[in-house]
Amino acid sequence: MNAVRRKKLMWVMFTLAGAAIAVVLVIYAIGQQTDYYFDPTAIAQGEAPQNKRIRAGGMVVAGSVQRAPDDPLSVQFAITDFAETVPVTYQGILPDLFAENSGVVATGKMQGETFVAGEVLAKHDENYMPVEVAESLKENNRKGLAPASEQYNPAEPIHKTETLQQ
Repeated sequence: MNAVRRKKLMWVMFTLAGAAIAVVLVIYAIGQQTDYYFDPTAIAQGEAPQNKRIRAGGMVVAGSVQRAPDDPLSVQFAITDFAETVPVTYQGILPDLFAENSGVVATGKMQGETFVAGEVLAKHDENYMPVEVAESLKENNRKGLAPASEQYNPAEPIHKTETLQQ
């Protein structure tokens, strides 16, 4: 093998090694930023990791919202998928659309039996439900776990979209 060919081969090998290292670093970074979703049933069964950032979602249980008298930013509430209920604590300003009997997705960590939220997202209109929450609630409706008054029924389309034909 002559010197020119060896130089080209080394250049190709270093380029491939650099690309492989870059791919590994990107995959590692994506894995570190991923928040896995758990519904209240999975959390109650112990499937959610302790002290690792996750997302939890469900419906806010009616009558469960409690604010600390000495700290108006400290809130405790519970979320449910109509099979299990998980207590949540949150320190901060809740979204304007946060309400009892409405959908919510919270990001935070499990500490014992309590979910400590760092961020709370509420549904933004009457037709929206986060995909994970909707699937979880639909599954529990199929199992008959939710009472009829609390069953989630997805909103029907307001109007039918039709294509114009010329």
